[in-house]
Amino acid sequence: MTLTKATQATKTGDFGKRKSYIKRYWQLYALLSLPIAYFLIFRYGPMYGVQIAFKDFNLFQGINGSEWIGLEAFREVFAMNDFYITLRNTFMLNFLDLLVSFPAPIILAIMLYEIRNAWFKKISQTLLYIPHFISWVIIGGIVYQLFGTQSGMVNTVLQAMGMDAIPFLTDKNSWLITYLFTGVWQSAGWGTILYLAALTGVNRELFEAADVDGASRMKKIWHITLPSIKPTIITLLILNLGKMVSIGFDRPYIIGNTAVREYSDVLSTFVYRIGLEAGQYTLATVVGLFQAIVGLVFILGSNYISKKVTGDGIL
Repeated sequence: MTLTKATQATKTGDFGKRKSYIKRYWQLYALLSLPIAYFLIFRYGPMYGVQIAFKDFNLFQGINGSEWIGLEAFREVFAMNDFYITLRNTFMLNFLDLLVSFPAPIILAIMLYEIRNAWFKKISQTLLYIPHFISWVIIGGIVYQLFGTQSGMVNTVLQAMGMDAIPFLTDKNSWLITYLFTGVWQSAGWGTILYLAALTGVNRELFEAADVDGASRMKKIWHITLPSIKPTIITLLILNLGKMVSIGFDRPYIIGNTAVREYSDVLSTFVYRIGLEAGQYTLATVVGLFQAIVGLVFILGSNYISKKVTGDGIL
């Protein structure tokens, strides 16, 4: 009986401490309520519609009124040749993006960190951040104005110099290079923010000790700077691997065209065609659910491998 009373008293005391803590820092909890509300409304709320993947969805009957069809829609999607073509393109573009775009902000962040001229550093950061805030619609227009085969500025200059025009946007291999480096230009600057934040926590005494030992700048980067941001690199790499089967709609749709559809047609444009254009909402939901499940598997798998190899992970 005495032990039970002591346990109850401990629980009452813990509850009182929590209540006092919440009351003391209620402003922080109020701020926390906004992102929680966002995720509940816009992330968890739409999960109710996942059941459309298992129903013969009728827009007029609604989700609850539509007939259950089990896995029939999954069989139909997995039997479609276009699904496998777009899946291949999605993996290909995301993998190449990972190879090209992922190292770019790391290199840029290290370069910015090594700059000692304050005003030049601020100007460089501003210029690098600006592309992130430009809409892909505008970027698409810029790309067509610069790299158009007939009237693009680059090809106009090349032809004026007596050289042949390069089909940046009509040849699939040239388009692929244009697609990748446009993505680097748009995202690399913004991606440096997290790495620069991580670099601010590096102990400057390590660099001073390296200077005493006569270490070159490259050796300091390799042995001090990179190891210091390794946890950030691993975390972002795991998150990027989780997105391997997901891809944004705007970039491949705007920069792509029928001439390069063999490469530019991805899962997001496939969902757009079968969902919004053809009105096959069930099939579109199946593809979306497939992307979510495979993405979860990729995140868990890459996190497990990261823990085994380096001892670092995010879960």
